[in-house]
Amino acid sequence: MIRIILSIIFVLICVVLSAIILLQEGKQQGLGTIGGMADSYWGKNKARSMEGNLEKFTKYGAILFFILALVLNLNI
Repeated sequence: MIRIILSIIFVLICVVLSAIILLQEGKQQGLGTIGGMADSYWGKNKARSMEGNLEKFTKYGAILFFILALVLNLNI
């Protein structure tokens, strides 16, 4: 019974993690990094922005994904 519940949670995490990854912007700054324009207000306060939150959720989701994958792979 617990294995079924963990499998459902695992699938939900997979779907949510895929959506979060697709919502993120690309990491290319273009030629702005050469001229020093990357140090704007949004560049300095990235952790408080939506992009910063998506990165945090991606990290936590990936950790949960790997933990659940290992637990579901155990033959207990």
